[in-house]
Amino acid sequence: MSSLLPPDDATVEAAVLSIVRARGNTASACPSEVARGLSAGNWRKLMPLVRQQAVRLAQEQRIEITQSGKVLAVFESIKGPIRLRQPRR
Repeated sequence: MSSLLPPDDATVEAAVLSIVRARGNTASACPSEVARGLSAGNWRKLMPLVRQQAVRLAQEQRIEITQSGKVLAVFESIKGPIRLRQPRR
């Protein structure tokens, strides 16, 4: 990734799905892990983009977003730490 341009949506989506798949059905990932993988030096600036793509993927039921161990169903007002994982259906 160039230090001048943020990653595009497809790159962030691929990174989210990759880390979630790597964790399997027994673990979750922090969005900051995705951001750090995309840009170790500027990862904090990428957090809104990572969270935005995570919400979209959760709305499409491709991942789940959890908070305090509970799967979130409403994404408009997420505040605080979240985790990303594979859907557990």
